[in-house]
Amino acid sequence: MITLSQRREVGEFRKRYRWMALFVVLVFGALITRIAQVQIFQRDRWSGIAQDNITKTLELPATRGVIRDVAGRVVASSRPSYDVYATPRLLRIPEDVDRIASLMGLSEEQKASLSTRLAELPENRQTRRLELYSDISREQLAALETHLAELPALDIVTVPLRDYPYATLGAHLIGYLNEVNETDLQNASDPGIYRSGDRIGRSGLERRYEDLLRGARGFRRLVVDARGRALEGTRPHSLEVDMLKKPVPGHDLRLTIDMQLMKAFDRAFRQHPSGAAVVIDIHTGAVRALYSKPVYDPNEMSSGLSIKRYQEVTADPFRPLIDKTIYETYFPGSTFKIITALAALEDSVVDPMQRVECMGSIKIGRQKFRCTHRHEWVDLYESIVQSCNVYFWELAEEVGLERINRYAEAFGFAERSGIGVNSEAKGFLATRDWYKEHYGAFRPGYTLNTAIGQGNTRVTVLQLAMAYAAIANGGTLYVPQVVQNVKAPDGSLSETFQPRVRREVGVSPEHLELLRRALTDVVNDESGTAYSARTPEGPLVAGKTGTAQVVSRKSRSAESSSAWYLDRSHGWFAGFAPADDPQVAFAVLVEHGGSGGASAAPIATTVMQEYLSELENEEFE
Repeated sequence: MITLSQRREVGEFRKRYRWMALFVVLVFGALITRIAQVQIFQRDRWSGIAQDNITKTLELPATRGVIRDVAGRVVASSRPSYDVYATPRLLRIPEDVDRIASLMGLSEEQKASLSTRLAELPENRQTRRLELYSDISREQLAALETHLAELPALDIVTVPLRDYPYATLGAHLIGYLNEVNETDLQNASDPGIYRSGDRIGRSGLERRYEDLLRGARGFRRLVVDARGRALEGTRPHSLEVDMLKKPVPGHDLRLTIDMQLMKAFDRAFRQHPSGAAVVIDIHTGAVRALYSKPVYDPNEMSSGLSIKRYQEVTADPFRPLIDKTIYETYFPGSTFKIITALAALEDSVVDPMQRVECMGSIKIGRQKFRCTHRHEWVDLYESIVQSCNVYFWELAEEVGLERINRYAEAFGFAERSGIGVNSEAKGFLATRDWYKEHYGAFRPGYTLNTAIGQGNTRVTVLQLAMAYAAIANGGTLYVPQVVQNVKAPDGSLSETFQPRVRREVGVSPEHLELLRRALTDVVNDESGTAYSARTPEGPLVAGKTGTAQVVSRKSRSAESSSAWYLDRSHGWFAGFAPADDPQVAFAVLVEHGGSGGASAAPIATTVMQEYLSELENEEFE
């Protein structure tokens, strides 16, 4: 017979049992929920962590695309560089550090720095690879590879490093690389494109075609033990990641530039500290030379300038960081007279046969304008050959500033050419309104200065070369082109750039022919301003000399030893060759070279005749 106390105990047990059952259900429910979360909803995350724990990933950098000139000569490529990485957890300190220092020939200070760097590394970085040294020497590489088996913590990774075999030649156009910064990483179209330590095109073609040149990195994964040591030939069946992804090389660029022509200009400029030269194919707008002096070395820039070296470069009065072909602007001097002549001829303002007396100067109001010397009686043709300022001053009064500016704009002045590399200056053509705003009134002398390429008229060397190309080819103004084609990594043509016409300038063929004959005699007639620069043999060169005054720097640089030189006029020579069958146009500027006939013309005629005479040879030297 069950007593009352026994019934009470059974009821109490049942009540506790229900609570125990509920507790077990809740615990197992939580476990099942967590298992489902880990195994199903967070599977990829935890699987990735597990796989990272048993693998070590070695990045395989992409080889950057090669840049070649028009003849296939390499102007930018990648050379093998060797970087040393270590897994800190596997390093024995100080034994392994002493061994590494001995093999690499490190000084005591360098060894101490390495030890300090490793000692200060956080615990969570101990199992990750750390770059110790980059671009080690061949001797250091050989020593480390010989004893690599004794140092399982080390990895040597081959990394392509940019190399510029022509050094400073064409550096502004080619550009250089340097390390990515925080802004680059934030602005990248894909977060995985760049990583800290990567290099990016910072200027020139390296920057303009960065997306094509850089390629895509790959990787190789190794299975490792708990201490991070590689287990060769091992791959667990549960491993679901790719073990190898080959890097994709960048695209190659073929330029329109001829580096041998660039070398010829470099030789010709040897006696001058600064200047620029541009050569254009008149039938396509292809740029054959884009030469600026002085210039930096892109190999040095890519490696990183020291503070001392940077100060030396920026303190140079001849500004090696400035591309004088497209970024800087200058008074064009008498090379601009062709525009004034065309403005007068096209609008029938002048009879080209009418002669004007040059007594060596002209007086307008109270102001006296002096010519280079007394030319006696000259017509339009002779005034170009002899560069008579008086003729063009009298012509300017009839032509007017607006008409001169209109034809100058038609030939591409005061607007960017569209070359598409680096920062390009627009140049400047002053208007009546501009003079009124800045000088309070417009005076006739402003037009006279404009007519001979002085005053406030400013052009780039490239703009002048393109204008003379249009005169030589019959009136077609092209967009300058520096890249001929792009090749994919498999060698197939990815893109070919066709010539692009900006506009037809709309001038009479007869008037252009008159100018071409006059420009030919500038060099080949005894009265021509560049007659002394001609060479009896070889193709004839046609062109126009110019001597452009500069703003005096005496007040700002009186203490400088080069102040007297920097106050000298710039020397110009622009034209085309061969004179009887034009193929190329050019513009040569010698900064502070004085007379264009004495400084720029000899450079242009020598290089052009050498280039055209030897162009058919396999190697133009």
